[in-house]
Amino acid sequence: MLIAHITDTHIMSPGTLLMGIVDTASALERAVAALNHLDPSPDAIVFTGDLVESGAPVEYAHLRALLAPLRMPVFAIPGNHDAREPMRQAFIGDGYLPREGFLDFVIEDYPLRIIALDTLVPGEGGGALSSERLRWLDHVLSGAQDRPTLVLMHHPPFLTGIHRMDQSGFADSAAFAEIIRGHPQIERILCGHLHRAIETRFAGTVAGTAPSTAHQIVLDFRPEARLSFAFEPPGYQLHYWREGVGLVTHTAAIGDWPGPYFYSKKSAPD
Repeated sequence: MLIAHITDTHIMSPGTLLMGIVDTASALERAVAALNHLDPSPDAIVFTGDLVESGAPVEYAHLRALLAPLRMPVFAIPGNHDAREPMRQAFIGDGYLPREGFLDFVIEDYPLRIIALDTLVPGEGGGALSSERLRWLDHVLSGAQDRPTLVLMHHPPFLTGIHRMDQSGFADSAAFAEIIRGHPQIERILCGHLHRAIETRFAGTVAGTAPSTAHQIVLDFRPEARLSFAFEPPGYQLHYWREGVGLVTHTAAIGDWPGPYFYSKKSAPD
């Protein structure tokens, strides 16, 4: 199975630039073109939040138009910039979102089971899961312990060292880790929020974030550093799963690059 992972698109209303400088719509158009060009084509795309900038219905309508050319299904969860009800209305026709309440869901149709968690706390930059929803997660995981599983969430459950982002991180990491540790079938925890590719060991599995399709958070470990962004290469991730092998993650940059240049027989690596 091949799963593409995009995140943090921050789509605005048509014709509007994010912060007056970031053309997030054109960035997503390029990402969609890159994903459609992949051969083999991904089986599905997972989308880990901050789909739009302010949660307005007009932004979700623009997002859906930008995603329309994709040839594979998209499974999306909210981030802190999203709004539950407008997002639900925009994606409810795809059949996987619940009709009320939190936007948690489970996808059973693939070799990899997908469990998606809604960590949105309205009005806050950070994320959380209630004790009731943590019990739900434990119950869902316990129901299929033999199924290799991906967990999706916007807010990473680990500290990254980027202080300003860690201040708006995930509030329930200890309780969440206790549950994850009890379920070794979890292949990866896929997150967004950081606008960077970051990976770490977490509670017996691997957790990581994907780059944004648009702008990236500047890598700066100084506690006093102001949060800033840069136009580093945008990207996405591909998660390649094969039975008996496990999951392998590739981070790909989006853009036009010189090449490909083919190795000659003499210069080809062993």
